[in-house]
Amino acid sequence: MKKISFIIIIILFPASILFSQTKKENTVPDPQSVFSRSYDYVNDFEKILSPDQITTLSNTLKAFEKQFLYKITIVTTPSIQPYTSFPDYALELDRYLSKDPKLDPTILIVVSREIRQIQVQSIDLIRYKLSDNDTQNIITTYAVPEFKKGDYGKGLELAVDQFMNKLKTY
Repeated sequence: MKKISFIIIIILFPASILFSQTKKENTVPDPQSVFSRSYDYVNDFEKILSPDQITTLSNTLKAFEKQFLYKITIVTTPSIQPYTSFPDYALELDRYLSKDPKLDPTILIVVSREIRQIQVQSIDLIRYKLSDNDTQNIITTYAVPEFKKGDYGKGLELAVDQFMNKLKTY
């Protein structure tokens, strides 16, 4: 009887190893694989801006950086996968961009029409010119009303103008 139970255990043991499931670890996504695109002043990955709006915004942002040394970057995205929250996505994108001095934005504006979210990231050095309350006020007063009308280009243009006005002061 002992030999039979021993043989049964030996036969079943390898089978249980083969069919057992391993628990997948909850890992942080690799930013390099998520944000592997090239970035410019205006990055319309969601395709919500017209070519004229992209050109106008890009030229405005480029001239502003040349004159005042503050780089503003706009990114539109249809999805934040594999991230679960929009602020986390924007923060990781900002960290990713800040690793390259050519891409490092002073202000990063991330917008998604699909998710109906906007997030603004800025460096700490400009807090004396642009507080969180100022940022919130600019977004709710200038960008959101135009977004509700469906004109994302105009909303971004108005918000960017206000950000630039705040950064020009002092």
